[in-house]
Amino acid sequence: MKAFIFTDELDEGGYPPACPFDTRRAGLTYRTVDAMGLMHGGDRQLVPPRKLSRAELERFHDPGYLDALHRGGLGEHDLEALSMGLGTPDCPIFPNMLDYVSLAAGGSVTAAELILAGKADLAFNPSGGFHHAHPTRASGFCYVNDVVMACETLAGAGKRVLFLDVDAHHCDGVQDAFYDRKDVMTVSLHESGRTLFPGTGFEEEIGHGEGRGYSVNFPLPVGTYDDAWVKVFEEGALPIMRAFDPDVIVVEIGMDALAGDPLAHLHLSNNAYADVLERVRGLGKPILATGGGGYHVDNTVRGWALAWSVLCGDQEHHDAMSFGMGGVLLETTEWTGGLRDRTLLSDAGRRSAVDIEIDGMLRRVRSLLFARHGIDAGEG
Repeated sequence: MKAFIFTDELDEGGYPPACPFDTRRAGLTYRTVDAMGLMHGGDRQLVPPRKLSRAELERFHDPGYLDALHRGGLGEHDLEALSMGLGTPDCPIFPNMLDYVSLAAGGSVTAAELILAGKADLAFNPSGGFHHAHPTRASGFCYVNDVVMACETLAGAGKRVLFLDVDAHHCDGVQDAFYDRKDVMTVSLHESGRTLFPGTGFEEEIGHGEGRGYSVNFPLPVGTYDDAWVKVFEEGALPIMRAFDPDVIVVEIGMDALAGDPLAHLHLSNNAYADVLERVRGLGKPILATGGGGYHVDNTVRGWALAWSVLCGDQEHHDAMSFGMGGVLLETTEWTGGLRDRTLLSDAGRRSAVDIEIDGMLRRVRSLLFARHGIDAGEG
């Protein structure tokens, strides 16, 4: 089964309208894939998430922090809560916030449980992807870390877990959680911390103790474009993923690396995401996918719908079917060519500078990690 994790409850309440993190994206994505026939067939199923219990949340999060989240949802806020990242522009206070994020995050644990039970080989929770949340602190629109809890659910069942993050922002909360472990590998392609929050995720961050070599980072320069991004994945990330040989792949599909996203500075089209996700699917492992960033709503919804179709293995069919119909089916007049983006052009001079930076970064990652995982330096 291929499970799309969503409930209409997630369209009710949620983050305040002024917050860039727009919780409507998940519902819009479901309605898009349904309208385009991408939920049809015997192997597709809409599955509601279950809300995480307090005990489940406490497996990763500090009780005092969860108390502050609960009080915030009642309208109570103090300096202690502010010190935990609550009540900031990135992590605003809103009604019933603990209940809301426990349901959104519960979708990723629901997905993990479906995979462990053998009921799904693909499960997608577009409401998840809160990769910046820490045990005692909210950060970057993230209050509770569903990715960590889903990976822990899988690893606790004896699975080797690979977390691939293609959000524009580095997955600092997830990396920190598994930094000294080798049963969960984190691989992140993200805009460099020199130019983007959270300021982490450099090549030298490779893990500690038993986990040394199991945190993998590919910091990207401003203006990284499709071919360069896919090259980083194919020549850097993919050989390491193959060498690790996971039982399950968890992938955060943040769409803020798309050109024109208001909070990042990369220059991708969703065709690059499709190419990389096709290669991930080709590894033949169960896949748990989450949402993440993506602050241009129309582009994010179209990108996630395309990601779902690619991971389901039917993107060629729907591309042929929907060409020229996207404006009707997506309820937007901005782009009428189906789910795939136009080919993007960028300044040739900037491309040259990007290429130089990426080649240097790939050399550094290879020198740090390839031999450690038994990979020939020329592989990729």
